[in-house]
Amino acid sequence: MSNIVVEARNLSVMRGQTPVLSDINFEVRKGEVFALLGGNGAGKSTTLHTFLGLLPPQSGEAILFGKAVHSDVASVRSKVAYLPEAATLYGHLTAIENIEYFLSLAGIKKSSNEIVQALDRVSLQKEAHNQNMERYSKGMRQKTAIALALLRETPVLFLDEPTSGLDPVAIDEFNQLITSLAAAGTTIVMVTHDVYGACQVAHRIALLRRGALVGSFEADEGGKIDTETVHAAFAERAAS
Repeated sequence: MSNIVVEARNLSVMRGQTPVLSDINFEVRKGEVFALLGGNGAGKSTTLHTFLGLLPPQSGEAILFGKAVHSDVASVRSKVAYLPEAATLYGHLTAIENIEYFLSLAGIKKSSNEIVQALDRVSLQKEAHNQNMERYSKGMRQKTAIALALLRETPVLFLDEPTSGLDPVAIDEFNQLITSLAAAGTTIVMVTHDVYGACQVAHRIALLRRGALVGSFEADEGGKIDTETVHAAFAERAAS
């Protein structure tokens, strides 16, 4: 049985009359962290939205667990947790209340203790758990959204600029969390413009520019991807 979980196969996508992705191909295996790296307008978020069934391919296929996403969107979404760059959470509710509400929409029941453990895992201060989120910083809101994604306990995580709004300490904590999730078998696809962050956690990086894949990088035996090499390629492609 193949251990390929996520696959783009000759995938092309348009928004209106504008081509956004052009014949891209990649595979992500079980327990792998795959980073799609690119600047603004490269097509990163469009890639995730296609795998979530929000955008149809013009040609080719977005495949999860061997099944084309658009052949059964509901089934695919049940196996995926998605963290957008700016998660929509309710300011008049606490972190715990937000999580309880959004889990209920997904038909998931978690105990208060399980929710607290998830918030602890993402290092949200205990005194903030029962504060209304209108008092939260962007980083605190992001941590709450990450905890919500974890509580879905899906085999695949899609992350869109996941460290946006986090301070350096929180980013280090997030990187450690992603590494531990992958080691436990979760497959993670993250899109980012952060070269350093991608090199810290990814097993493989694909460089996306104007909807086309223009480079790929793989971790060495020590589990790291050379930041300078990726940065040089990113800068070269951005300037061309």
